[in-house]
Amino acid sequence: MDKDTGLRDTSLESRSHASNKIKIMKELSLHVYDLMENSTAANSTLVELTIRDSLKDNIYAFTIKDNGKGMSPEFLAKVTDPWTTTRTTRKVGLGLPLIKMNTENAGGGMKIESEVGKGTTLNFWFQHDHLDRPPMGDLPGALVMLFSAHEDIHFIYKHITDEGEFIFDTEEVKEALDGMPMNDINVMKYLKEMIQENLEEIHYND
Repeated sequence: MDKDTGLRDTSLESRSHASNKIKIMKELSLHVYDLMENSTAANSTLVELTIRDSLKDNIYAFTIKDNGKGMSPEFLAKVTDPWTTTRTTRKVGLGLPLIKMNTENAGGGMKIESEVGKGTTLNFWFQHDHLDRPPMGDLPGALVMLFSAHEDIHFIYKHITDEGEFIFDTEEVKEALDGMPMNDINVMKYLKEMIQENLEEIHYND
């Protein structure tokens, strides 16, 4: 608040909001959430997330594959432009440009393959021990939030480490829940804890 004018300094608030957004998007779990939301917006009925988390091979690799509407070669060629987006609720599509920048800053890269009417496969990877690799953050929380918001979509999540692998299939989970909605607060808490425990068993890395 300016003591002379009585007005708030909104420029400071804007800078603070932008800084917080950049900080949050540096967590890989939020990148994964945002990029998988692209798949849900593409009319996908099946979305698969595979994470290869290997200290032995020094790689943290992510694959997001969907059977959505896909992209034309023309759109695909400019998809990492931050001004390119198919969303109507957000003017600027920052997800792909941000993850591309983060991978390249951490000894990794990104590749996208897509075909109209068949779907899209996004691969991105990091050098695991690179100092500039973003931390994972709360992956179980992000995934449960996504899965519970799109119960009509079949999600398959596989996490592979040097110690083993964990698979979470929403169709199997819904069958086990026997009609209980995944967006029930108690169910969400249980699923988050279950994913976290299984990831700890295979010694996943942040």
